[in-house]
Amino acid sequence: MSLSVVLVTFNEASNIERCLQSVYDIADEIILIDGGSTDNTVALVKKLDTKHKIKITHTDNPQNFHINKKKGIEKATGDWILQIDADEELSDGLKREITQTISQEGAKDGYWIPRLNFFMGQPLRKGGQYPDKTLRLYKRGKGMLPAQDVHEQALVSGLVRELHHDLLHYPYPSFQVYLNKWIRYAIFEAEKVHASGKKLSFVQYCIVKPKLWFLKTYFRHKGFQDGLPGFVFSLFSALRFVAIYAIVWERQQK
Repeated sequence: MSLSVVLVTFNEASNIERCLQSVYDIADEIILIDGGSTDNTVALVKKLDTKHKIKITHTDNPQNFHINKKKGIEKATGDWILQIDADEELSDGLKREITQTISQEGAKDGYWIPRLNFFMGQPLRKGGQYPDKTLRLYKRGKGMLPAQDVHEQALVSGLVRELHHDLLHYPYPSFQVYLNKWIRYAIFEAEKVHASGKKLSFVQYCIVKPKLWFLKTYFRHKGFQDGLPGFVFSLFSALRFVAIYAIVWERQQK
């Protein structure tokens, strides 16, 4: 069975080598959709492509980057598709498990993969952050992305099971990067709410939801066991509700 790896990039020079090295040997082709990188991402990709496996498509960089992921999935020609982000890498165990899974008779149509997220230099194993299961491996023609939301999962037609080894995720190389993404996602969610015309409740978004989210992630799901990173992650993920409310309120005044 052949494997197509689908990858979307935009200014990923700091991540791309680690990601590509983890998938290059098991991929028959790598479909890379670049959203107009202004750093040396594309140059690094071409340098790393020693066996000419990578097919690069240049396009724009929509706020909902799942649009570009969908383009890559549609271009894939392998029997199986593995969708991976530039800030992720396959653990050695996952690499072996994927290879074994797609080559066996009776393989299902898609597979959830446990993801281990790193924050402030440490893995988050508590706070409801692990296993952060994501549906990334599926037979071509069986899986697709609706491209409606940045947090959506693929939709797979058929039987879906789970793999056991981790996909390693390094989304926040620094706290500043985390804040930039935190703001971007809050704006994206706020724009969806604003476009719907929905009126938000101050009490719900600025008091109830943040409080309940923090209590759930930090205490119920034991985020405190992840030390300071666990506290900071729980706090700021709770405060996103306040940010969404503020953005929507501001735009509704115009």
